[in-house]
Amino acid sequence: RYFRWWVKKTRIEKKSAFIDLLCAIPLQQIYGCPLGGIGGGTITRGWRGEFCRWQLNPGLYHYKTVIANQFTVCLRCKGQTIYQQVLSVERPSTLQGWNWGYCGHYAFYHALYPRAWLVYELPGQNVVLTCRQVSPVIPHDYKDSSLPVGVFIWEVENGRDEDVEVSIMFSLQNGTGAKEDGSGGHWNEPFTFQKDGERVAGVLLHHCPAVNPFTLAICGREKAGTGVTHVTAFNPAGLGREVWQDLLQDGRLDSPSGKSSLTEKGEVTAAAVCASCRVPAHGHKTLELALAWDMPCVHFGSKEKLHLRRYTRFFGSEGNAAPALSHYALTHYEEWERKIEAWQNPILENSQLPSWYKSALFNELYFMTDGGTIWMEVPPDCCAEDLQGPAGAGLSHLLPVLREYGRFAYLEGQEYRMYNTYDVHFYASFALVMLWPKLQISLQYDIAVTVVNEDVQPRQYLMCGQTAQVKMKNVVPHDIGDPDDEPWQRVNAYLMHDTANWKDLNLKFVLQVYRDYYLTHDSLYLRDMWPVCQAVMESELKFDTDNDGLIENGGFADQTYDAWVVHGASAYCGGLWLAAVCMMCKMAEVLGDTEVRQKYLDILNKGKEAFERSLWNGKYYNYDSSGSDTSTSIMSDQCAGQWFLGACGLDQGEFEVFPKSHVLSALKTIFEKNVLSFAGGTMGAVNGMRPNGVPDTSSVQSNEVWVGVVYALAATMIQEGMVEEGFRTAEGCYRTVWERLGMAFQTPEAYREKKVYRSLAYMRPLSIWSMQLALERRAGRAPAPAQLPQGPTQP
Repeated sequence: RYFRWWVKKTRIEKKSAFIDLLCAIPLQQIYGCPLGGIGGGTITRGWRGEFCRWQLNPGLYHYKTVIANQFTVCLRCKGQTIYQQVLSVERPSTLQGWNWGYCGHYAFYHALYPRAWLVYELPGQNVVLTCRQVSPVIPHDYKDSSLPVGVFIWEVENGRDEDVEVSIMFSLQNGTGAKEDGSGGHWNEPFTFQKDGERVAGVLLHHCPAVNPFTLAICGREKAGTGVTHVTAFNPAGLGREVWQDLLQDGRLDSPSGKSSLTEKGEVTAAAVCASCRVPAHGHKTLELALAWDMPCVHFGSKEKLHLRRYTRFFGSEGNAAPALSHYALTHYEEWERKIEAWQNPILENSQLPSWYKSALFNELYFMTDGGTIWMEVPPDCCAEDLQGPAGAGLSHLLPVLREYGRFAYLEGQEYRMYNTYDVHFYASFALVMLWPKLQISLQYDIAVTVVNEDVQPRQYLMCGQTAQVKMKNVVPHDIGDPDDEPWQRVNAYLMHDTANWKDLNLKFVLQVYRDYYLTHDSLYLRDMWPVCQAVMESELKFDTDNDGLIENGGFADQTYDAWVVHGASAYCGGLWLAAVCMMCKMAEVLGDTEVRQKYLDILNKGKEAFERSLWNGKYYNYDSSGSDTSTSIMSDQCAGQWFLGACGLDQGEFEVFPKSHVLSALKTIFEKNVLSFAGGTMGAVNGMRPNGVPDTSSVQSNEVWVGVVYALAATMIQEGMVEEGFRTAEGCYRTVWERLGMAFQTPEAYREKKVYRSLAYMRPLSIWSMQLALERRAGRAPAPAQLPQGPTQP
């Protein structure tokens, strides 16, 4: 069924599969810190300085190293050029008139997202260049964090006994290296932009496809002692001698005026800017260059609706914002860096935290921007009915929230092309709610709208061959759509299984609602979400087939472990259920809804007893209650419910759902078996382990390590006082992904012990921010739980 669908999709419709099981993206161990803010597209620069991963069309990736996109240095002394070198180790077949083959032994790369540093020691020249790369990714900032820009600050250290003139040339091809670059009709033009006494100069590269046209801008900051020159157009497929000789002659470019001609079909074009200054003997100077891209209005794959990106609120949607964006970036990056340092330094300077953790915590945040991320404006003429649908009138603050903060979505993974995949976002959402809480609130409103409405369109599901409604009322969707279709308009792009009977989606909505309220104190949000929580829990109650207060799994793919089947009561879904029931009691208490509180208190008391009776075996909670050969497997994620309860301060006293002694025993067992007995304790926690210390191989997922699950497990350990064990558990994932497997800035969903991995660049590892929340709670810095004024609430 999948193969027939794949052939129809890829060969007949000429579209890519939302999950391509037959043509996975090959692993390239080349990526570095991506450029750009949230939701405006990203351009990834590799650790060797190349521009090599492109996501300008929302959610759709193009993997191509574009050779013309380079930085070149020119050194001159006493009126003579003494050194000119492309700062790249490449030896390409094009642009052979340039001096390639920089020796990588003299260069060093460091990344701490959203910044990166490339240090070049110029051999034999006694000159050191440090290129600092900055993107505006700033917590709690909903303006600058949306900007599609990156800044390159070149620090030049002259160790010579004489002055040296230093020029840095930034060359860029018009396009992304795709076939479309040669489609014709593209053109470049020089520009200058001056405001508040600050002037920038550069070249605009206008890329003009039929859908989603955009402009790239490369520029430098002009200031006392710094000149900026340019080449408007050159052929990046040729030898490039004219550009090279132009720079070599005097360390400047000719700066012709006027626009270039339109490219012919089959022709590609590029441009270059050059920033130059004189650096005194044993002195230090700075050159500042920027890259901006302006694709303000986008169509998704269906081409049905025109969407405006978030940054257009501040820079307009006419497609002419690149000069202003460039100027803003070059005049504000110092402020961005101050804010980034104020956020990061307390963690970086904490000597009790291991260095690998500091690296992982910030660098895993790359997915916030490079997860195919979109951040769209709600049209100004949009009314509540347009967003709410027929059943969403109760969401009174939906329109104000979406108008003020826009709509946010990110992919499950660069290979798993579904937006806001909700069972996975459950883990990743900690990064969002801790750093950009308004985007988490906005995302939750979008999910709530889909919950209360239904989609009666039937569809056949690939793995079961059944036909069912795409989306049922009062059921949380799996995802909000495919960027190659029309997200928000058509949800549930995932058509492997019918997710209407998944056991975890509804529960994860309830858990996030209370967690968000606990961390933000947003009482309007809680009141709006309360009826939706009641609706999804009512829908969930049907899964308690024996009325013992505990839901049962159905023996088919019905939760996030969609290839690891569960029968009967289960540690994972049962634990999430009890945590959600507990949070329903707490929300009802906060809102003064005594009737609902009593209803769920009764369920909780019954369910706790059933959970312990059905699953506790004296050391840990069994995978499920089926009595099958693998029902006694040790699941690393068995304490997921406790993880969320602990994050919200509901893990003790009257809200102790799972006995503390049992939680600690389970976590110690997981540490002993799933962590230490797997790969010598060096690769994190395997999902499933048999009691005899052999991985559970009953499914393709049970003997995988899921990086995001391991970070969540580590957070749970930290919450329960097992701090050393938590760090040891998470460290295995970091060392495996970022060091041994070379998967920097493409952390996969899963890997196995023997160098098998699945789904590069995945959402779930953002759960590492729950470790930070656990550490802050232990240090007494977590928010105090808020209380609303008591009184009855009308649903």
